[in-house]
Amino acid sequence: MKRMTYYFAVLVVLMSVACTSKEQRKNIRNLTTNQADITKVSIPDNMLTSAEVKDGWKLLFDGKTSAGWMNAKSKTFPTSGWEIKDGTLNVTPESGSGGDIVTTDKYRNFELIVDFKYKTGANSGIKYFIDTEINNGVLASIGCEYQVIDNKYYNDSELDISGKQNLAALYDLIAPVNIKDNGPDNWNRATIIVKGSHVQHWLNGQKTVEYERGTQAWRDLVATSKFKTSPGFGEVTEGRILLQEHGGAVSFKNIKIREIRE
Repeated sequence: MKRMTYYFAVLVVLMSVACTSKEQRKNIRNLTTNQADITKVSIPDNMLTSAEVKDGWKLLFDGKTSAGWMNAKSKTFPTSGWEIKDGTLNVTPESGSGGDIVTTDKYRNFELIVDFKYKTGANSGIKYFIDTEINNGVLASIGCEYQVIDNKYYNDSELDISGKQNLAALYDLIAPVNIKDNGPDNWNRATIIVKGSHVQHWLNGQKTVEYERGTQAWRDLVATSKFKTSPGFGEVTEGRILLQEHGGAVSFKNIKIREIRE
């Protein structure tokens, strides 16, 4: 009887360990972008897990080439100002100005992940709903912007004190909340989710901005911003993703997108 009790106890322990391991694996597979903390989750850069592939994710940067990216105006990848090195896509101000780059494909409803790292004092951005053809390319870099900036050390007296130009803001339109910034020379994770007119910004697992575009309230907001002279700003049904070259050293990796079917 004692022996049977011992074996039963061992069996319970083994089952508990197996279940825990299975649950841990499940948690990793099901880790959502809104919960992800890139400082704690170890996944190879610029790769997709089998679960991500199954869920419809695709890489926008393979870590080695400029495939899928082009200058917003010239339609070719810049020969200066940008560098691909050690699995990262880098803005390199010392090599000249290469201009903003955009995806060759357009997107309508999506969840976008971009890991970014900025140098002290840097300024950049991740833009979406970019229409590079409108007005013969005059507005090739105009679109809704997830602000990437060093809030603490960026030296610009013209920054809006309202916070609408801070990290993870909807640039010049909506100030962010719940900022969890890992600081210069550390990786941060930006997430942008678009479902029709509804848009969210996330930074390192914290929602920072949420809004509805295309409404009267949206148009009133635009009318008080730098984009008041851009007709229909932020109201295109689909557009390209843009990474901004703004003179500061910024790096990007793990750029991936999941299209949300209507």
